[in-house]
Amino acid sequence: MSQALLRVDNLSVRFGQGPDAVNAVKAVSFTLDRGETLALVGESGSGKSVTALSVLQLLPYPRASHPTGAIQLDGKDLLGAPEPILRAVRGHRIAMVFQEPMTSLNPLHSIAAQVGEVLEIHQGLRGADKRARVLELLKLVGIPKAEHRLDALPHELSGGQRQRVMIAMALAGEPDILIADEPTTALDVTIQAQILKLLKDLQQRLGMALLFITHDLGIVRKMADRVCVMYQGQVVEEGATETLFTQPAHDYTKRLLAAEPKGKPAQPAADAPQVLECRDLKVWFPIKGGLWRRTVDHIKAVDGISLSLRRGQTLGVVGESGSGKTTLGLALLRLTDSQGAILFGDQDIQTLSPGPLRPLRRHMQMVFQDPFGSLSPRLSVGQIIGEGLDIHHIGADSAARRALIAQALTEVGLDPDTQDRYPHEFSGGQRQRIAIARALVLKPKLIILDEPTSALDVSVQAQIVDLLRDIQTRHQIAYVFISHDLRVVRALSDQVMVMKDGQVVEHGPATAIFDAPQQDYTKALMAAAFHMEAVE
Repeated sequence: MSQALLRVDNLSVRFGQGPDAVNAVKAVSFTLDRGETLALVGESGSGKSVTALSVLQLLPYPRASHPTGAIQLDGKDLLGAPEPILRAVRGHRIAMVFQEPMTSLNPLHSIAAQVGEVLEIHQGLRGADKRARVLELLKLVGIPKAEHRLDALPHELSGGQRQRVMIAMALAGEPDILIADEPTTALDVTIQAQILKLLKDLQQRLGMALLFITHDLGIVRKMADRVCVMYQGQVVEEGATETLFTQPAHDYTKRLLAAEPKGKPAQPAADAPQVLECRDLKVWFPIKGGLWRRTVDHIKAVDGISLSLRRGQTLGVVGESGSGKTTLGLALLRLTDSQGAILFGDQDIQTLSPGPLRPLRRHMQMVFQDPFGSLSPRLSVGQIIGEGLDIHHIGADSAARRALIAQALTEVGLDPDTQDRYPHEFSGGQRQRIAIARALVLKPKLIILDEPTSALDVSVQAQIVDLLRDIQTRHQIAYVFISHDLRVVRALSDQVMVMKDGQVVEHGPATAIFDAPQQDYTKALMAAAFHMEAVE
């Protein structure tokens, strides 16, 4: 019998020491053969990412330890291997696409420098050859106008584009094993399909093995040969993909397969007052060139958009990465400079200076796309959620504010006793719930949600959709819901706006957009989304 490329045997991971120690992974075993795709699935906090990070020895030692287990690559143990051996393995034999691209990319280095570093270390490329290969990789992963993005910094790219850069970096070393930790989380459905096809093509060409971590069961069924289902740090079921989907044995697996966002969006009252309106909104970023760095052109991120939103209404904003969705959300809250009228209630906030605008910010909140990047690592969860309460003087004293923080955590499905812990102690999905709690604690009139469920597994997605709908019904909050997941948009939105290249392609009632799209671009989006649903 041939030896497995990667063998994980009886692996356990413990954080901390003594009575406060947490056993995050408990006796996990699996194998991965050359050219094979193994999916690790399970809810946030189930131990998927911790298991993957253990393979490359990237956990924070000595705080993290392995009481039991072995990790072998081609029969050679990686657990406790010296640093020179691990450096030769990381990025070359085994590469990883991390879950949160903004915190994984260096904000001070260009895209060309960061992808090129892998090529220089593991392929020995220099100068023009290195730059040419970087450009080839960026085109390979679908970066538009890649030649103009080589010298861009990470913050100049959209969330989906940053994730594609991470995939390009991982592929640069032509690894034997690619560990993909939610690699399509930030991508819209059309680009998601392209990236999955790309990974499959590269896998076949290079004989690369793929350890795929995801909460999207549609992707699992399409990509994986075998599946390991994890729950509370343990593998509760393992088997061939089709068998697991058609004949699940464990109750937890059955619950995962049955979970998806359901229900219909809340309908606003016919006489509901208007909360937000914008007219001919534009956000143009100048492109400078020549010796005197004069403006020679503009990137029209938002180009003449008008919309209105009533109390208790949800507007779903969909479109590919880079279409201007997030920039629109930032502009509506005056978080980026724009031109055009923005009315919050009956007040034009576009003309307000920061002082008069500050009291209104209590009533307009945002949940950002990258939960780790938007949560301060120096503050506890309680301090993060309570910051708005302090600024706007809500709560009679610290005890009252602590109670409000506990209530917000409970609403998003987190233990209120966790408010003294820090963001790095939570999984990606749990951090997103903390970000949602931070917005909800102020009971605002408007919340702009930028991919709020993208980092969550399907069961928690369904819970968050139900939660947002329930909160909206009780408090009549207006939502602008930005997402590439059309299933979630359909469950939450009564109006849908489709964006492409900064402009509105189609806008109308959600039922009309989903059931009878008029524009070819909208039809392509729907076809891609429905294809993913069909394999689920």
